[in-house]
Amino acid sequence: MWRRLISNIGSVRSLERGLLILQTLNRCNGLKAAEVAIATSIPRPTVYRLLETLEGLGYVSRDHSSEKWRPTLQAKSLSSGFRHEDWVTQAAIPEMVRLGREILWPLDLVTFNDHRMEIRESTHNISPYSIDRGMVGVQLPMLDTAGGRAWLAFSPEEDRVQSLNGLQAQSGLQHPIILQDGPLSHVLATSVKLGVGYRKEGYKLDTQSISAPIFRGPCVIACLTVIWTASALSFDKALEQYKDKLLKSAHGISDALNRIKTTD
Repeated sequence: MWRRLISNIGSVRSLERGLLILQTLNRCNGLKAAEVAIATSIPRPTVYRLLETLEGLGYVSRDHSSEKWRPTLQAKSLSSGFRHEDWVTQAAIPEMVRLGREILWPLDLVTFNDHRMEIRESTHNISPYSIDRGMVGVQLPMLDTAGGRAWLAFSPEEDRVQSLNGLQAQSGLQHPIILQDGPLSHVLATSVKLGVGYRKEGYKLDTQSISAPIFRGPCVIACLTVIWTASALSFDKALEQYKDKLLKSAHGISDALNRIKTTD
C-alpha cells in the first residue's frame, strides 16, 4: 500500500512538473532545455525526461537547429474546451475585428512555426477588399513577408540569429542574405526604423503589407499584418494611413497578453 501511495505521489509530481514546463514554453517563443530548467527550478535531467515524454505525446517539438523546444498545435487541444485561456480569442480577435472594420483592408495574425510564418487568424472573411478566403493555417515565407520581417527585426538578437541559422541550414541560403528588395540586414534595419515589418514586392506582387510585432514579455510571439492592393494605394500612403493604427492595435494586444500572464 505504501509503495502504491509513493508511486501515486511521484506521478502527481511528474504531472505538475510536465504542465509547468508546457506553460513555460507557451509563454515564450521556444526555450532550450537548460533555460526551461532555470525558469522552472526543475533539475535539468528531469526537464530532459519530461520534454521527451511531452514530445512523444505530440505536445512539444524540438527545433534541432536551435535546440529550442516549442509547443505544437496538439497542445492547443488542451484548451479546446476552455476558450478563456486562448489568448487569440481573448486578446487578439476582438481587436482584429475592430481594426478590420475601421480600415476595411484584411488583417492576418501570424506566428513563427518551423522557420515559416503561419496565419493563426485572419479578417479576410469580413473584409470587403479581400480576394482571399480560408487563409487560417496557410504558411508564408519568412524573409519575403512583412510578418516574417517584423518577427526577425523585433525579436531578441539570440532568437533572430538562431532562426536565421536554422533557415539557412534548411534552405541553403548563404551569407550575406540578399532579397529582391535589398540585403536582409538593410531590410531589418529599415523595419526597426519604421517600427513595422514591410513588404513592397516579392511574395504576391499584386499586394503590399506592413506588420507590427506583438510581445509577451520580451518575446515576439506574433505579428499583426495589414494587406492592401498595390494598385489601389501606394506604399507611402498606406504607411501614413495605417501604421499608427496598426501599432496601436498591436500594443493593445500585447498589453492584454501581459495582463493575462500576470493572472495565469
